[in-house]
Amino acid sequence: MGKEKQKVFAVIGLGTFGVRLCEELGTKGGKVLAIDNQEKLIEKVKDFVSQSILMDSTDEDAMSQVPFEDVDTAVVAIGDNLEASIITTAILKKIGIPRILARSVTDIHRRILRQVGADEIINIEIDEGTRLGRQLISPDMMDNIALSDQVSLAEVAVPGEFAHRSLIDLDLRKKMHINVVAIRRTSTRVDEDGTALRQERVLFPGPEDIIEESDILIIVGMNDDIQSFRDY
Repeated sequence: MGKEKQKVFAVIGLGTFGVRLCEELGTKGGKVLAIDNQEKLIEKVKDFVSQSILMDSTDEDAMSQVPFEDVDTAVVAIGDNLEASIITTAILKKIGIPRILARSVTDIHRRILRQVGADEIINIEIDEGTRLGRQLISPDMMDNIALSDQVSLAEVAVPGEFAHRSLIDLDLRKKMHINVVAIRRTSTRVDEDGTALRQERVLFPGPEDIIEESDILIIVGMNDDIQSFRDY
């Protein structure tokens, strides 16, 4: 099997949230391009990003010179300047970034960001930068809580070949030594503004329940067994 392509991210806006996000992405193996217009903030991230650029992200001419060609996901982490957040998102969309996440601070801000091209809206507290970074760099392992030195509770994406099968058929307890304690299932609806809204519910499945491809399994097991399931 060939080596997995390194994920490349751009993070624009280096407040507390943006700095945490850069640190999590960079230390977990992602290639990160960081942008801010304050030199002191650029200095904070230079040790764990691949490239940091001191510039105004609302300057379209300057942004057109940034090496975005390999960027898979851009995160507009600007939270205190709504105008800069909106303009930056629009510029990234025009440049052609495949996936744009933008942080909103109000409902109207969220709506405008969607209208100018944001693919996903994040509206979370600044200390959640670490969690978002973990999800971006390793979407198949959303979260992990140590219950002891050897046992953890983990959120894991469903391996493709396990989808559309029942828990009793998969028999994960016997075959992979893990227990499925719950399932996070997400559905999407479109509101009157055309914004896609995600709705999430937690299920406590029985043996006959069918696993869906987009489910997140909440499992308990030995750390090595969880890692084996993740790598399956």
